[in-house]
Amino acid sequence: MTVSVIEQAKIQAQVLVPLVKALQAELGAARANALVRKALGDLYRGFGEEFWKARNHGKNEADLGKAVASAFRTYARDDALAYDVIEQTHDAFALDVKRCAFAEFYKALGEPELGFLLICTADFATAEGFGPDIKLTRTQTIMQGASHCDFRYKRDAG
Repeated sequence: MTVSVIEQAKIQAQVLVPLVKALQAELGAARANALVRKALGDLYRGFGEEFWKARNHGKNEADLGKAVASAFRTYARDDALAYDVIEQTHDAFALDVKRCAFAEFYKALGEPELGFLLICTADFATAEGFGPDIKLTRTQTIMQGASHCDFRYKRDAG
């Protein structure tokens, strides 16, 4: 059986949290966070590309709604997320995450800012991996204290 995404995040946090804190102490928070965002962005963009190709068999005009719905089912495994789907079409997927175990975990660690850096910023890089015509908009996160996360994926018509 594979390890769920939430369990992977908890395991990774054991190394990443002290590493990022050490980088911040040495380089300053802004520089360290930019370095972490770039390194993880490249990694998660690659994950997005691999997922998109595997899920859609390389088709450019694949069903965005079905693909992203599948990804969120994976992220939600082991009760990691509770969410409401707002819209699911061929060219769009919108959802509101109402409960997030990732945020709960990082808040319990006393590190919600690092949770945002290590978990939430990955969402945009992963979406970039889906292709240049797929855009993610999110205006708030539970990790940053909002009541919910508002994910809006859309295929750019132009």
